[in-house]
This record gives sequence, C-alpha cells and structure tokens, in this order.
Amino acid sequence: MTTATYTVTGMTCSHCVNAVREEVGQIAGVHAVAVDLDSGRVTVTSDSPLDDAQVREAVEEAGYELKA
Repeated sequence: MTTATYTVTGMTCSHCVNAVREEVGQIAGVHAVAVDLDSGRVTVTSDSPLDDAQVREAVEEAGYELKA
C-alpha cells in the first residue's frame, strides 16, 4: 500500500469534498481517499504509487485544481 498527499484548491464545502473523494476514488487501485476541507489536503491510499496526471485529471473532473 502507498499513501500520497495532494493539495487541492477551490473546495469550499462538503459537496466539494464529496466530489473530489468520488472522482479520485474511481482511479484504479485506490482504496481510500481522505479530504481535509480546511487545509485542502487530499490523502490517497492505493495499491501502488499513482500517476500525478491521473490524480490531476480526477480533481479537475470534480471541478477543482491540483496545486503543483
């Protein structure tokens, strides 16, 4: 198992959190997604390290931005 933490900008409410959690959770190999609204941190637990481009795409699909 691998854990990675990302910073997402633009989230303002629980709907935002759920949208990001749902989209990132659909990436193959992802087991858990924890989102902290206050800090914008998204912690992802997966089988193996994820491609940052996949995570960025999922976050953008939810309507938010992955901070570089």
